[in-house]
Amino acid sequence: MSRSQLDTLIHMANQIAINNAHYGDAAERVHTHLKKFWARSMKRQIVEYLHQDGSQLSPLARQAIERLAQHQSEARPTSA
Repeated sequence: MSRSQLDTLIHMANQIAINNAHYGDAAERVHTHLKKFWARSMKRQIVEYLHQDGSQLSPLARQAIERLAQHQSEARPTSA
Protein backbone atom coordinates (compact mmCIF):
# COMPACT_ATOMS: atom_id res chain seq x y z
CA MET A 1 0.00 0.00 0.00
CA SER A 2 1.35 3.39 -0.92
CA ARG A 3 1.53 6.23 1.56
CA SER A 4 -0.98 8.23 -0.49
CA GLN A 5 -3.49 5.36 -0.28
CA LEU A 6 -3.06 5.22 3.48
CA ASP A 7 -3.37 9.01 3.73
CA THR A 8 -6.64 8.78 1.81
CA LEU A 9 -8.00 6.12 4.17
CA ILE A 10 -6.99 8.17 7.22
CA HIS A 11 -8.64 11.27 5.76
CA MET A 12 -11.81 9.33 4.92
CA ALA A 13 -12.04 7.79 8.40
CA ASN A 14 -11.57 11.19 10.04
CA GLN A 15 -14.21 12.75 7.75
CA ILE A 16 -16.72 10.00 8.53
CA ALA A 17 -16.03 10.60 12.22
CA ILE A 18 -16.61 14.35 11.84
CA ASN A 19 -19.87 13.75 9.98
CA ASN A 20 -21.16 11.45 12.73
CA ALA A 21 -19.76 13.21 15.80
CA HIS A 22 -23.09 14.76 16.79
CA TYR A 23 -24.87 11.41 17.22
CA GLY A 24 -25.24 9.67 20.58
CA ASP A 25 -22.98 6.68 19.98
CA ALA A 26 -20.89 8.21 17.24
CA ALA A 27 -18.14 5.58 17.47
CA GLU A 28 -20.66 2.82 16.82
CA ARG A 29 -22.10 4.70 13.84
CA VAL A 30 -18.63 5.19 12.34
CA HIS A 31 -17.75 1.54 13.02
CA THR A 32 -20.97 0.41 11.33
CA HIS A 33 -20.27 2.61 8.31
CA LEU A 34 -16.75 1.24 7.90
CA LYS A 35 -17.96 -2.33 8.36
CA LYS A 36 -20.75 -1.95 5.79
CA PHE A 37 -19.20 0.21 3.11
CA TRP A 38 -15.43 -0.22 3.14
CA ALA A 39 -13.79 -2.99 1.16
CA ARG A 40 -12.11 -5.74 3.16
CA SER A 41 -8.70 -4.50 2.01
CA MET A 42 -9.46 -0.94 3.20
CA LYS A 43 -10.56 -2.20 6.61
CA ARG A 44 -7.45 -4.35 6.93
CA GLN A 45 -5.18 -1.43 6.01
CA ILE A 46 -6.75 1.04 8.45
CA VAL A 47 -6.65 -1.52 11.28
CA GLU A 48 -2.98 -2.22 10.51
CA TYR A 49 -2.32 1.52 10.61
CA LEU A 50 -4.07 1.79 13.98
CA HIS A 51 -1.88 -0.98 15.40
CA GLN A 52 1.36 0.38 13.91
CA ASP A 53 0.88 4.10 14.58
CA GLY A 54 -2.61 5.57 14.42
CA SER A 55 -1.40 9.03 15.33
CA GLN A 56 -3.25 10.82 12.52
CA LEU A 57 -6.63 9.37 13.44
CA SER A 58 -9.04 11.54 15.38
CA PRO A 59 -10.06 10.15 18.77
CA LEU A 60 -13.49 9.21 17.41
CA ALA A 61 -12.07 7.53 14.31
CA ARG A 62 -9.61 5.65 16.53
CA GLN A 63 -12.46 4.39 18.73
CA ALA A 64 -14.42 3.20 15.72
CA ILE A 65 -11.43 1.45 14.19
CA GLU A 66 -10.66 -0.23 17.50
CA ARG A 67 -14.20 -1.62 17.40
CA LEU A 68 -13.64 -2.68 13.81
CA ALA A 69 -10.44 -4.47 14.80
CA GLN A 70 -12.26 -6.24 17.63
CA HIS A 71 -15.07 -7.26 15.28
CA GLN A 72 -12.56 -8.59 12.76
CA SER A 73 -10.75 -10.67 15.37
CA GLU A 74 -14.04 -12.11 16.64
CA ALA A 75 -15.12 -12.98 13.09
CA ARG A 76 -11.97 -14.96 12.30
CA PRO A 77 -12.37 -18.68 12.72
CA THR A 78 -10.04 -20.20 15.23
CA SER A 79 -7.93 -23.16 14.19
CA ALA A 80 -8.07 -26.21 16.44
